[in-house]
Amino acid sequence: SSRALAFLLTSIPRMARFHRWVFFPCCLMYLITILGNSTILLIVRVNRRLHQPMYYFLSMLAITDLGLTLSTLPTVLRVFWFGTGEISFPVCLTQMFCIHAFSFMESSVLLAMAFDRYVAICCPLRYSSILTSARIAKIGLGMVCRSLTLLPLICLLTQLQFCRSHVLSHSYCLHQDMIRLACTDSTLNSLYGLTLVLFVILDSVLITLSYTMIIKAVVGITSREEQTKALNTCVSHFCAVLIFYVPMVGLSIIYRYGKNAAPFSHALMANVYLFVPPVLNPIIYSMKNKPIRKGLLRL
Repeated sequence: SSRALAFLLTSIPRMARFHRWVFFPCCLMYLITILGNSTILLIVRVNRRLHQPMYYFLSMLAITDLGLTLSTLPTVLRVFWFGTGEISFPVCLTQMFCIHAFSFMESSVLLAMAFDRYVAICCPLRYSSILTSARIAKIGLGMVCRSLTLLPLICLLTQLQFCRSHVLSHSYCLHQDMIRLACTDSTLNSLYGLTLVLFVILDSVLITLSYTMIIKAVVGITSREEQTKALNTCVSHFCAVLIFYVPMVGLSIIYRYGKNAAPFSHALMANVYLFVPPVLNPIIYSMKNKPIRKGLLRL
């Protein structure tokens, strides 16, 4: 039965001999992520001047990054210390749901942040009336509800039979990795997964549209100093968008078309996609965002 089923998690191919050495950089990376994102949340909380829509959305980004990090932490550290690790089917499903739900939420947060920048630059006089506290709370609730659309994916996975190898490609559970091991028809799972991917693609299209309109508005500003000031408020967000979507697109391409690609490239891309944004986001915002930098120094 599915409940008695267990999967075997693995470390990065070709690095199995060095998994103990990888454990320490992994610990450091998790430490930087947890400390960095917790610091961002603390700075926004203690500084009343930062109680603005932009920083509320930044707090949401920090929360999703912490959620994503804590979803992978137990199994990744166990696998890199012991070499391999067994995980039961229900625990694997729970981890898979958390990883994909927080990734989905991060995409939603980045879209909300793009909308925030669009309103701030294109409709500055209406900014406070459009992005009220009540509306921001509704946007946050919408993000959570949107992530819950992943629940049917879990129900569909419980209907599958796994009679092939139970060895997963990573040190955590991913949907595309699990359905690859199914020996019954997983077309419905793949189609539902593809539908959810299309939502994320829609987010990236809307973010691109926001930036197109922002650039159009900035070009219309006569003062060079004002142009630079307007664009500087978008730099951190633009970097966050790139470090989230570029690895995600790379991972999707490898899973769809890289059937003959080396297992190392699959593992590397998945690790970059899951670990790089939570580590870099707080660093980027601490370096590029002046109020956050000031808050950090005061703290």
